[in-house]
Amino acid sequence: MTLPSYSDAFSISHERPYDEDIHVGDIVRTGENFHPHFTVIAVSGDKAWVRNIQNGADSLALLERCRKIDPAAAGVAVAAE
Repeated sequence: MTLPSYSDAFSISHERPYDEDIHVGDIVRTGENFHPHFTVIAVSGDKAWVRNIQNGADSLALLERCRKIDPAAAGVAVAAE
């Protein structure tokens, strides 16, 4: 089940002029604003299973709504490889 969002209520366009590949482990946001941030848990077709990095809540998001962000900007510690 995909939760409704402000994007649905206000008909915000999620079109972007470039392609962006979203992968497991990416940090994303799902709209025009900067919060909340999510970690991508799984990707299947046109949807991503995402986990809110602040409260741990899981949900589904359409990939077209996900915007990749720099983990440092999200306040997420990245382990050295």
